[in-house]
Amino acid sequence: MKYFISLFGIVSIFLVGCSNVIENEERYIQVQHRIGDENKYADFKKITDNEQVQKVKDILNEIDWEHAKVNMTHPPDYRFIFPYKNPKIESKAVTYELWITPNNDKVELVIDAESNYVQLDTGNSAELFEILVGEELSNQK
Repeated sequence: MKYFISLFGIVSIFLVGCSNVIENEERYIQVQHRIGDENKYADFKKITDNEQVQKVKDILNEIDWEHAKVNMTHPPDYRFIFPYKNPKIESKAVTYELWITPNNDKVELVIDAESNYVQLDTGNSAELFEILVGEELSNQK
């Protein structure tokens, strides 16, 4: 019985320590927009609302990515990054590149470092774009 209580205590301490790491993690999305026709970007928006950050993560996690190297006609319209700031966890920030389709009804995403591509459906495109940019996708030029 003493061993069981000791084991339970050790596991409890471990779980509390792990949960603190997650709580201390600063979660946000940095959005950048393309300047002109060049492959140059400027910071556009920082999304810090936890619900919006989680919704973007949910959309991205539900995607069936295609493993493909794509060659688009122009640089991405937007880029967004989840840069995690937690000194206890070393993780790489993933850069997502976003293009607006010619009909302004869908977005295409690329994770260049992983050679992943997807074109989102109209619903997810509109929701993702509105969170990231703060405007309706259909109102883009």
